[in-house]
Amino acid sequence: MRKKILPVSLTLLGTGTLLLFSAGLTPKPPMHAAPARPNIIFIISDDHTQQAIGAYGNRLSKTPNIDRLAREGAMLYNNVVANSICGPSRATLLTGKYSHQNGFKTNNGGVIFDVNQPVFTENLQKNGYQTAWIGKMHLGTLPNGFDYLNVLPGQGEYYNPDFIDSQNKTTRHPGYVSDVVTQLSTDWLARRDPSKPFMMVVGHKATHRVWEPAIEDLGAYDNVTFPLPLTFYDDYKGRVAAQNQDMTIDKTMRLKEDLKVHLNYDAMKRLSPEQKAALYDYYEKKVSREFDEKKLSGKALVEWKYQRYMRDYLSTANSLDRNIGKLLDYLDTSGLAKNTVVIYASDQGFYLGEHGWFDKRFIYEESLKTPFIIRYPGVVKPGMKVQGLVSNVDWAPTVLNLAGTDVPEYMAGRSFLPLLTGAKKTIRNGAYYHYYEYPVDHHVYPHFGLRTSRYTLARFYGPASFWELYDIRKDPHNLTNLYGKKGYQKITADLKKQLKGEIELYKDDDALALFTDGTR
Repeated sequence: MRKKILPVSLTLLGTGTLLLFSAGLTPKPPMHAAPARPNIIFIISDDHTQQAIGAYGNRLSKTPNIDRLAREGAMLYNNVVANSICGPSRATLLTGKYSHQNGFKTNNGGVIFDVNQPVFTENLQKNGYQTAWIGKMHLGTLPNGFDYLNVLPGQGEYYNPDFIDSQNKTTRHPGYVSDVVTQLSTDWLARRDPSKPFMMVVGHKATHRVWEPAIEDLGAYDNVTFPLPLTFYDDYKGRVAAQNQDMTIDKTMRLKEDLKVHLNYDAMKRLSPEQKAALYDYYEKKVSREFDEKKLSGKALVEWKYQRYMRDYLSTANSLDRNIGKLLDYLDTSGLAKNTVVIYASDQGFYLGEHGWFDKRFIYEESLKTPFIIRYPGVVKPGMKVQGLVSNVDWAPTVLNLAGTDVPEYMAGRSFLPLLTGAKKTIRNGAYYHYYEYPVDHHVYPHFGLRTSRYTLARFYGPASFWELYDIRKDPHNLTNLYGKKGYQKITADLKKQLKGEIELYKDDDALALFTDGTR
C-alpha cells in the first residue's frame, strides 16, 4: 500500500542530513572472507562539507568520530553530486536516478517526491532486509520501501523537534535534534528482528542553516580565529553567474536570524525556559554585546560575520560528530560492528567563506564535492584513500551491491564497490550535473554540465546563456573561466561531445534543447 503524502505545509520546511550503514556486501573477490549479508547504516548529514572535516584536512574542526571512521575505512575524495541541493540529493540516493528522471528537481514550489516510483530499499526488502529511515528526509512524502519511518517534517527544528512516523503520527521529542535522532535510531536497532539483516538511514539535520548548536556546544570555537579563505574577496571576474548570485556573507547573511544578534526571545515558544536562558546568556549577553560594542562596518563587519558564521557552523557540527560516536559505540557494545557497513556522507558540499559565500548550488568544487566515508571490517582496507570519480547517483547501486542485491535496470548510477576493494581505480570518466532552482533562494542561475577528473564544463541558462570551463588541476578554486580561450578549443569540443553523450544517454530533453539552441 502506498504511503500517504504529508500535508503540503510540511514540504517546504527545509532539508536534512543522512547516515547510511550497509548490510550485505559480497565483493568478488573479497579482501577477506566476509559474511554474505552485512547490515548497513547510511548516515547522511545536511550541508556538512568536506572542508569542515578533520580527516579531509581541516585542522581546526573537531570531528574525532568521523575521523575515526576514515581511519577504519575508506575515504572518497572525488564524490560529487548530480544536483547540489538538499531534497533532490536525497531523492537521488533513494532512486539511483538523476533529478530529471525522479522528478524531484528543487526544494521549492510545492514539489514532493513521487512515491509511485521504485526506491532502492524495496529491492533490499525483497532480499530479506529490514529497512528504516530515522531523522531528516525533506521529501514531503513518506516513501515506500521502509519497514519503519520516523522523520522530521521538512527541515525540522533543532530544539524539541517534531517527528512523523509511518502512521503519520506526529510526536514532539524534548531535547536537541542530533541527540533525539540517535536515540530513536538505537531504539529501533534494539527492537528490530535480530534474525534479519538491516539497512538504516540516519538523517541528521545538522549542519543546516541557521546553525543552532546544542547548549553544551555554545561557544565551542570562541577562542579560534579562522583564517579567511584564499578566495574570500573573490571579484568574480569573467564569471557572470558568480557575479549575480545572492549568497554572500557580506550582503545575504542576516545578523539576526543567521548570526543571532538581538534575537526575539519572547517568540521562542518551542524552547524550554532552561534552553531559552542558555541561549540568551550566550547570544544576547556575549555575542550581541560584542557586536554593539565593536560598531563595525565595511570589511571589518564582513570578517566579523564570517567568524561568527564559522563558530556557529562548526559548533553545530560538534553535536553531529558526537552522535556519530554514540552510534559507533552502540555498534561496538551490541556486537554489531563486525558485520555492519557504516557510511557517512552529506547531501552536498557547502561554502565556508570560499568566494565570500555560504550555501551550495553551483557546480564549482566546494559545493559539488561531498564527503563520503565507508567502513566495512574485513572488506574495505582501513585508511584507504579513493581518488576515483563517483557521483551520488552511484550510492544506491553500491549499497545494493554491498548487500548482494541485484541493481535494477532503471537506475542511472553504477556500483563503485570495485574502487573500495581495489579492483579498479575508476568507474566513470565523467559525472553529469543539472541544477534547476531559480530565481528563488540565492538567485543562482540554472545550469548543467560535466565534471571529469581534470575539467569542469558548465552551460548556464535562464536570464543569460553562456558556457564556463575550468581546469581543476591548475585552478582548484574555479577562478579562471577558460571557455573560448586560445588553446582550449579541442578540449572544449571533446568535453562538449562527452557532455552531450551523457544528456542523450540519460534523456535530459530540457538540457538537450538548450545544448543545441545555437549558443556558442
